Amino acid sequence: MPLRFTLRQLEYFVAVGEAGSIAKAAEQVNVSPPSISASIAQLEAEFGVQLFVRKHSHALALTAGGRLFLKEAARLLNDADALHDIAGDIAEKVRGPLAIGCLLTFAQIVLPALRRKFEDAYPDVRVRQFERNQGQLFEMLQRGEIDAALTYDLELSQDMTFEPLMQLPAYVMLPAAHHLASKAGITPEELVDEPMVLLDLPYSREYFLSAFQAKALRPNIVERTGDIAVMRSMVANGFGYGIANMRPLNTMSPDGKLLVFVPLLGDVRPLTMGIALPNAEHRTLTVQAFVDHCRRFVVEQGVFGTERIVK
Repeated sequence: MPLRFTLRQLEYFVAVGEAGSIAKAAEQVNVSPPSISASIAQLEAEFGVQLFVRKHSHALALTAGGRLFLKEAARLLNDADALHDIAGDIAEKVRGPLAIGCLLTFAQIVLPALRRKFEDAYPDVRVRQFERNQGQLFEMLQRGEIDAALTYDLELSQDMTFEPLMQLPAYVMLPAAHHLASKAGITPEELVDEPMVLLDLPYSREYFLSAFQAKALRPNIVERTGDIAVMRSMVANGFGYGIANMRPLNTMSPDGKLLVFVPLLGDVRPLTMGIALPNAEHRTLTVQAFVDHCRRFVVEQGVFGTERIVK
């Protein structure tokens, strides 16, 4: 007897299995929670297995059978995606699914507009986006969970290809009334006794601290956060300075206070923002179209206003 389930139901199940809740999965796949709940119930009824244990606070945990089911469902979805890629290449058409990761530190500035323009240009592509830190993006690339990642050239591994887009210098982020805010540039020596709000993310924190370590200095870290929006607000409210490789066109903090961005002087290198991809002998038309789109986007959009475009 043929099985009565769809790839869409499997996609919803995998999303819930990875997210741990129906609400989070609904946001990722952009459907209503009742639709996801119904799909999971249909899968459980069809296969006669319990896939999840319902926990408190609406959280879900995979059963032992559910974990096995998740692994095979993800494999089946990857095989289906590969068929879409092959069909698109045969038809010489940009189409099918595309999973894109983006670094948390600039996702809110770059990703929505970039994705909107890409989907308008290629309506047959189904894009899923993931905002993660650098380490998580690399893990997702290596596991084949995303096709490409917008990120920095930090700690790239040999099994990745990196397509550079722009160079971004380091800036000291200050509240407008700070006594260093009017300077043309600031050295690590001038910052060493100032309170620092560190953007505490894998690989990024080592980069920011390298400006001090190169001069055998130890910065005065008083606060840490993994959210760049929180860092901007903390800086704007006088908790300390921050360091970032972007000066957004809008220099207001999330809570509406003015920020000043002053170049960080010294030996710290600019970061290159680009697209990390798995090494592969063949790059699908859809992935190549996304890479080409990103190159056009950074030229046309001027997202930071201080970048140097990498040709």
